Amino acid sequence: MALDEKIYELRRDKLKQIEALGQKSYPRQYKFTHTIPQILTEDSDKTAEQLENPRVNVRVAGRIMAIRLMGKAGFAHLQQGGQKLQIYVKKDAVGDKGFELYKLLDLGDHIGVSGYLFRTRTGELTVHVEEITFLAKDLLPLPEKWHGLTDVELRYRQRYVDLIMNPEVREVFLKRSKLVQSLRRYLDEHGFIEVETPMMQPIAGGAVAKPFKTHHNTLDMDLFLRVAPELYLKRLTVGGLDRVYEINRNFRNEGLGWRWNPEFTMLEFYQAYADFREVMDLTQNMIVQAAKDVTGGSKTKWGAHEIDWAVSKWRRMTMREAIVQFWPEKAGAKPQMSDFALHDSVKALVERFNAVHPHMAYDPSEPTGKTVAALFEAVAEEHLVQPTIIYEFPAAVSPLSKNKPDEPDWVERFEIFACQMEIANGFSELNDPEEQRRRFEQQLKQRERGDEEAHQMDEDYIRALSYGMPPAGGVGVGIDRLTMLLTDSHTIRDVILFPLLRPEKNSTTEDTEEEA
Repeated sequence: MALDEKIYELRRDKLKQIEALGQKSYPRQYKFTHTIPQILTEDSDKTAEQLENPRVNVRVAGRIMAIRLMGKAGFAHLQQGGQKLQIYVKKDAVGDKGFELYKLLDLGDHIGVSGYLFRTRTGELTVHVEEITFLAKDLLPLPEKWHGLTDVELRYRQRYVDLIMNPEVREVFLKRSKLVQSLRRYLDEHGFIEVETPMMQPIAGGAVAKPFKTHHNTLDMDLFLRVAPELYLKRLTVGGLDRVYEINRNFRNEGLGWRWNPEFTMLEFYQAYADFREVMDLTQNMIVQAAKDVTGGSKTKWGAHEIDWAVSKWRRMTMREAIVQFWPEKAGAKPQMSDFALHDSVKALVERFNAVHPHMAYDPSEPTGKTVAALFEAVAEEHLVQPTIIYEFPAAVSPLSKNKPDEPDWVERFEIFACQMEIANGFSELNDPEEQRRRFEQQLKQRERGDEEAHQMDEDYIRALSYGMPPAGGVGVGIDRLTMLLTDSHTIRDVILFPLLRPEKNSTTEDTEEEA
């Protein structure tokens, strides 16, 4: 029998003994008067004399995180809300049954205690317990050194234990909640309304991504999990909802990485009668405000870097300017703006770059604009540590964006970068139904060449545009990535409560395989 199984059985036996004392094994509730964080806030500064006159009576519940027995008395620490409070249990105060219950308690058990606050000889704020109520038994042992586990995935797989043992993990997710609240509040204050759009869609649209596929039995039709809410939100602007947003879960059938999880959260919003520059400014100010709301200031740490979110510190440059600025010296003379116009000159830039740098993937049959975008990722993206806005993207990688009036091969699109990550993407929305059809047809040609992420034709969306969509700007903000930056987290798994993991291996199967 494994150690955990032995402990499980021992604690099951203790649970029976607790029931024999007249305690319910799994009671329905506990009437408390205070929470542990509330006690620490209200009473931590009180002296022993102030706690005695008048006496501060409390009823509080929590999980036992430390426990020790000393003859006819003992101490324990209860944890609630990420904070701990000491309790003192004396046989004379709780009675024989109460003390027998105390001796049957284990680390991880939930209990409720009533009594009064006092300070020990060492000055620690403590509850002098007069009554103990059993609330739940922890049948499995809590790890002694959770940080020391060699299997890093175990923290993600058993997030419930991770949250118990690591207060800093709890803080990450509290800050994530504050971030979402801040974004929602900012948009609400600027006249946006929150809506919901379908998560199962007949056509996977709104982003260049490979979808997950499912099937509806009653309708006997294939559906796709949402890769983006974009096309539905823009249908709403056609219907007269001029400012809409959705905090949404998206699903993309892509690889895993420190910046990627197949299921992720985005904020996406659309503003009628605005272009990409107006929503660019709004997004920047919204992120700056979110940084203040979450961290209390404008500067945050991310590894060795100090990130300054103040508006005056942000940089803005076009995609072409970024390639020129960060062009490696070993690759020869910096590109000229005219180099980005012709396929042969772009091909020459790729060859120059690849001669001195780790190989950049390049397909000569791809559209020129797609190659330029790939060149930007290879040349410039790693240098974008401080908040930076990159704007003017190739039309070939932006099937839903409005063209620049003076350069039809480029579109009015921007992305926000920080710490080498894209955290937002927005553009002037394409609202010409005939041009949108032509863009979809171009994407279909890319699908025919084997690009599974290329956009599909969406006839209903074109029909919606044909009813007249006002000029509009739209933006998507990656909440997971922004949380990473505001909490100094270096993998997306650290900011998703339950990230996707490989199936858990059966220990018996593993042992058999090792023996073989």
